[in-house]
Amino acid sequence: MTYGLIGEKLGHSFSKIVHEQLTDYTYNLIPLSKDSFHDFMLRKDFNAINVTIPYKEMVIPYLDCIDPKAEAIGAVNTIVHRNNKLYGYNTDYDGFRYMLVKHRIEPLDKKVLILGKGGAAKACIAVVKDMGAKEVLTVYYKENPDTISYQSCYDSHLDAEIIINTTPVGMYPNTDNSPIDLAQFENLEAVVDVVYNPIRTKFVLDGASKGVTAIGGLEMLIGQAKCAVEIFLGKKMEDSIIQKLYTSILEERSNLVLIGMSGCGKTTLGKKAAQQLGKTFIDIDEEIVKEIKMPISEYFIKIGQPSFRAIEKSMVHKFSQQNGLVISTGGGVIKDKENIETLKHNGRIIWIKRDVTLLENGNGRPLAPDAEATFRLYQERLPLYTASAEIVSENNTSLEEGLETLINNYIHLIFKA
Repeated sequence: MTYGLIGEKLGHSFSKIVHEQLTDYTYNLIPLSKDSFHDFMLRKDFNAINVTIPYKEMVIPYLDCIDPKAEAIGAVNTIVHRNNKLYGYNTDYDGFRYMLVKHRIEPLDKKVLILGKGGAAKACIAVVKDMGAKEVLTVYYKENPDTISYQSCYDSHLDAEIIINTTPVGMYPNTDNSPIDLAQFENLEAVVDVVYNPIRTKFVLDGASKGVTAIGGLEMLIGQAKCAVEIFLGKKMEDSIIQKLYTSILEERSNLVLIGMSGCGKTTLGKKAAQQLGKTFIDIDEEIVKEIKMPISEYFIKIGQPSFRAIEKSMVHKFSQQNGLVISTGGGVIKDKENIETLKHNGRIIWIKRDVTLLENGNGRPLAPDAEATFRLYQERLPLYTASAEIVSENNTSLEEGLETLINNYIHLIFKA
């Protein structure tokens, strides 16, 4: 093994993708139990490695030399093996600072809450202190002399202006969770998550819903990886490569999620878009039919709509946790807010909007058997589509024009991220 990442659980990691696009070596993911970690570090069977949860502090006793910045932080995420000696560095600092600067998040004279007290937290604390934060408080779920509790946070620190999550809460596969309730923080200006899988955690989405700057951890991952590659190979790389790779990974890994009325063209456009973008096409209604083993209209009659919606919700959750898909949803998926939030974790939601007079009806559509029922349903759901969509893509002319508009809208969302 030459280059790679060590950590306890690595099923969520994008590091292999990032490193192998930054340079030309093979990069391995090496999950280690706490028992196997000791033997691995003693063998020194690597050229260079990165380190993630929970070993950023545990690696320090195995090092022969530690960079002054990493020593001051008290955590190491990058190790190089030279002449049978291990040298430790911290590039989390650089990646996190890059992300704050890029998004104009200014800790100067602000109260900052850091959620968690591990290695990533230490790097984030160092950054915000160096950038002039007025007060930095570490919030931790256990009693600890150097931290405050979540209850204390709610009781006395609702005036915090920046909140940074360094815990694994909200990380794949437990994407429905957030480490803190943001609704009570009225002075909030920005939330930052070091978690990058899913691309937008519940914590980030909750921040965005409050109208504040809300950033996930993918740029930090790429920024620290770029700095690690420079240390691994002893060569300088331009910062511009971070944004270029960030956009590329977002375009590749993000899901394109299509919402809209039944008969608006989601399936037809979705299949074409998947081919053009190199993604896998998923039709939620088709997946439901495979599950229930009967047409949806028949299921509505025999079992009922509530049971159908429950199955629809489980399918939405299943495919929302995957990456690189074009997902065509059923017309009623927007009736459940949790569906939309789940779809946003890894997806960009586009409303395929077709004039109501052009919508297909009948043909097994239980809620739109004719034009009159379709019009009533459209009027009922119009506010829900408006609230759920991140962008609207008109589909009132030819298939070619509808597809071109859809692809352009998707690319626009990616570059705006």
